[in-house]
This record gives sequence, C-alpha cells and structure tokens, in this order.
Amino acid sequence: MTVYTATTNPGKLRDFRFAAAEAAGAGITLQPLPGLAGVPTPDETGETFEANARLKAVYYSQHAPGKWVLADDSGLELDALNGKPGVRSARFASDVGYGSGSSEALDADNNEAVLLAMLEQTNRRGRYRCALALAMDGRVEAVSFGKLEGELLDEPGPPGGFGYDPLFFVPELGCAMSETSADDRVRVSHRGRALRALLRQWHPC
Repeated sequence: MTVYTATTNPGKLRDFRFAAAEAAGAGITLQPLPGLAGVPTPDETGETFEANARLKAVYYSQHAPGKWVLADDSGLELDALNGKPGVRSARFASDVGYGSGSSEALDADNNEAVLLAMLEQTNRRGRYRCALALAMDGRVEAVSFGKLEGELLDEPGPPGGFGYDPLFFVPELGCAMSETSADDRVRVSHRGRALRALLRQWHPC
C-alpha cells in the first residue's frame, strides 16, 4: 500500500523519509505525491493544526484520484505567548512585521522573531504539535496527533533540522532538536509520534 505525502517542505519530506522504514513495517510505502510542485498550494485558513491538515489532505487528494494522500500541519506552541506561534509558525515573522520576507531567510527570521517576542519571558516551556490527515478522493479517512514537550533556548543551538529546531531544547534527549540523530528524531518527534498513532488506527483493506 502506497501513501503519498503532500508537502514540498524539504524538512518535512526528510522527516517522512526517516519514518518510511517504520511505515514499511506496517505494510505501507511512503512516497512524495507525484507532480505536487505543479499544484497550487491551498490557503491554510484553519484555526487549528487538525483543521489545516484536513484541509490540505482533502485538497491534494482531489488532485490525485484513487491515491491515499497524507497531509500534515505542525508548529511550535509557547506557553508564555498563549500558544503562539501555533498554526502561524511558518509565518510568524511576517505576522509581526519582522525580517526580510525572503523565503531563503524565513526560518532564521522566524527564529529571531520568536526570540524577540520571548525576550522578557522566564517561562520557556513549549511544545511541537503535529496533526496528520489521510484522505482519498476528497474524503478524510483518518486523523492523528503527536506532540513533543520542550523548552525554548535563549539563543540558537547548532544548525540543523529546520524551522525552530535550533531553538527547541528536548529535555528527554538533552539537546536541541537540531542536534538529534535520524533515529532519535523519528522516535521522539511530534511528526513521528503522529505517524505511529495513524498506523495504529488505520487499517486499509
């Protein structure tokens, strides 16, 4: 059984590639959705990770008749910011008017914007959240969730990963997310946990 991942984000594609062996153990092959780069991206208008994951799964599955399509929405929640950046994690810098607006600088801009927003905050607790939605022909068949608790560092750790990974410290690993190995990333990450939850509940014919 082949499931096609609906993302062009290189970091997310890498995470799904790392998780492919685990999916293979459940009789599922994960592959990028063919021709995805030529499909216009939908407006992510949902107010929750689940709503956006469902929206994307429905949308992309309608462009891939008869195929199982997996879409995710994920991001960083910080307690001191009342859950922000949340569903706006990828757009946080532009939301607050920070940075160059260049796509190449987007991760760096988002990291700097979050650090500025947290400058006076002593509560550094937060978490990564992920919602996955699986759909075929515009119909969602399964939804799952994963989260990873952690803390926001005062400055970026070693480069690596993507998004907020250099700033996100994982106590159970004793390092920033950007420093994790591929095995540890799949084992503890919000995306890996959401995928395992999906594989436990979804039993294709």
